[in-house]
Amino acid sequence: MQLFKPKEAAASPTVATAETSGTRRKFFSRAAAATAGAAALGVPMVSRAQTVSFRFQSTWPAKDIFHEYANDFAKKVNDMAGGRLRIEVLPAGAVVRAFDLLDAVAKGTLDGGHGVVAYWYGKNSAVALWGSGPAFGMDANQVLAWHYYGGGKQILDEIYTSLNLPVQSFLYGPMPTQPLGWFKKPVRTVADMKGLKFRTVGLAVDIFTELGTAVNPLPGGEIVPALDRGLLDAAEFNNATSDRILGFPDVAKNCMLQSFHQSGEQFEVLFNKPKYDALPTELKSIIDYAVQAASADMSWKAVHRYSQDYIELRTKDKVNFYKTPDPILRAQLAAWDKVIAKKSGENAFFKRVLDSQRAFAERVGSWNFDTNVDLRMAYNHYFGRPATPAKKA
Repeated sequence: MQLFKPKEAAASPTVATAETSGTRRKFFSRAAAATAGAAALGVPMVSRAQTVSFRFQSTWPAKDIFHEYANDFAKKVNDMAGGRLRIEVLPAGAVVRAFDLLDAVAKGTLDGGHGVVAYWYGKNSAVALWGSGPAFGMDANQVLAWHYYGGGKQILDEIYTSLNLPVQSFLYGPMPTQPLGWFKKPVRTVADMKGLKFRTVGLAVDIFTELGTAVNPLPGGEIVPALDRGLLDAAEFNNATSDRILGFPDVAKNCMLQSFHQSGEQFEVLFNKPKYDALPTELKSIIDYAVQAASADMSWKAVHRYSQDYIELRTKDKVNFYKTPDPILRAQLAAWDKVIAKKSGENAFFKRVLDSQRAFAERVGSWNFDTNVDLRMAYNHYFGRPATPAKKA
């Protein structure tokens, strides 16, 4: 008789065999690795790459608000780059003279710079069309719109390439209309302009030459000393804040407001192109967005600071402000027509820029003047006439 033989007890679910124990260890090891990976994805990546340092120079004196704008741009890049890229900005003259900046950046003597395109007028007169002249009625922000959306950037890049200047250019920072300038005595007629020793830059040199002035295109930091020594009778620079900081009211007490010679200018940030091209894509994107952010910030700061210093110039510095007489403004437009007709026949790039600007301006001007209300009506409604308006010359 066969005795009953009990079945072997099933393995307890709480007791792991050697095989299942090993499998479970593998499972937990893989799970931990996956969890760590997921956690890493949820935490910002911190680059341990070495900092890339760029040495810039501006074309402005250290005390000028324009140099402040250059530092504002650099700070935006530095902050967003998180230590991977750092830009240091030196003032004009620290390495090269203001008008030599473009060559210094192209050669790699400097990694970059901050200035205006009109300063490179001597390289190719077409570049001064980014800022000089009435721009067919466009303001500075509309000129920037043409540059980025109307084909201007492509033409400027072509011009730099044709000149064998390996630079990467970014335009930004729409400037308000610049004054006709500072005068020892106010000008009332076109005849009053004739024979004046006058400072301006870019294609404005040609406009004022047509008006009969003897033009000396000095950089910003050299203007007031020249006025003080009598080397200039009159000069224009840019805005109430810069003019006050640079000392214009110490050497002249008459400022003529409104002009067509530079009614649509903007700033330029330059990079040495080989050094820019070597940057990783994300740092190039940071630079691009820093340009856009700096453009908005500069235009807001300008409204705040320029309006404050305009009041200071009138009240504390006892400057007499005059509206430029209409006959002088019309004479500027007539002079401009002569200048662009001559330059267009001499320079294919000049004609291309003008044709592109004209087509864009005709469309934009129609929309702008038809759409936007004249805000002076609202201002006068709430404040009446300004207490001390610009006088008639």
